[in-house]
Amino acid sequence: MSEDYYELLEVSRGATAEEIKRAYRRRARELHPDANPGDADAESRFKQVAQAYETLSDPARRQHYDQFGADGPGQGPGFGGGGLGDLFDAFFGGGNPFGGDGGRSGPPRGEDLEVVLDLSFEEAVFGTQAPVTVRTALGCDECEATGAAPGTHAERCGECGGSGQVRRVRQSLLGQMVTAGPCPRCSGAGTTIETPCPTCRGEGRIVEEQTYTVDVPAGIDSGSTLRLTGRGAIGPRGGAIGDLYVHLRVRAHDRFVRHGYDLAHELHVSFGQAALGTVIPFETLDGAEDLVVPRGTQAGRVFRLRGRGVPHVEGRGRGDLLVQVVVDTPTDLTEEQDALLRQFAEQRGDEVAPADSGLMAKIRSAFK
Repeated sequence: MSEDYYELLEVSRGATAEEIKRAYRRRARELHPDANPGDADAESRFKQVAQAYETLSDPARRQHYDQFGADGPGQGPGFGGGGLGDLFDAFFGGGNPFGGDGGRSGPPRGEDLEVVLDLSFEEAVFGTQAPVTVRTALGCDECEATGAAPGTHAERCGECGGSGQVRRVRQSLLGQMVTAGPCPRCSGAGTTIETPCPTCRGEGRIVEEQTYTVDVPAGIDSGSTLRLTGRGAIGPRGGAIGDLYVHLRVRAHDRFVRHGYDLAHELHVSFGQAALGTVIPFETLDGAEDLVVPRGTQAGRVFRLRGRGVPHVEGRGRGDLLVQVVVDTPTDLTEEQDALLRQFAEQRGDEVAPADSGLMAKIRSAFK
């Protein structure tokens, strides 16, 4: 006579489903062949514990067992019903350790799509709404995405019984091994279509161009990707819809260079402006404003315009605009300007090359 399944799992007959699962995990770890190498008795007990859990974890089979026992009609060794999925769930949280979809059936999910969206520099900085057009699979209106011709419907697959999975049992050194895979007849959908829709040819979807509006947040940068959930392709025969991934490509600005959330710009001023100071109308991304260049400004000095940079994508505030001064040295002096500059240098005590020196002639000829 077979051993009592409750005793094998060391639980009471009134144990809950969660208590049975916890007990099975504990007992299976204790008796697993890897933990008991060469112990034939432990291996045999491991198989019995697995059979006990398979039966008691299924409400209908547990009720049948409580009435008739392990030797009653409909009971017996091997993996039957939905027990294999429960075994995977007990150890792996629902995932199949051998790959695959863990026994999931039904129409497959639609494909994820990708598209590139080109943005101007200002659109990336301040955000925008932009359209993107993709060629995608949409639900067929003629058959309402079922794939069956109007007036007909899909039938339960006769090979897999609607589960979308077929299981095969084979003998190994450790006993019976069960493998599961998609049903070859229905390709895992669980249903078959005898009269396909003439518009979509049984696919339940048609391929067309579709345009979506993308909300681009302020502060986004080139290389970023936005995910539009449910804007990908619909799966065959009403399967779940995939996602649309929008890859952003930002055009360079003709004046500003971006460094994170800061902007940088080189401001060219003359020698006279740097020495005597000036006020320059400066065009920022937010509009024109006066930039004061103090008297005696040195080349390389950086003016920081706070809050004139790029908005933070997450959180408040903006970066800064960094304006670096470049002092341009004149190269095309007239004779009058040359004389005035020499007079200036003489008053400051600066040593400069004489106007008629051979050195100056050589310098001029070198740049001709």
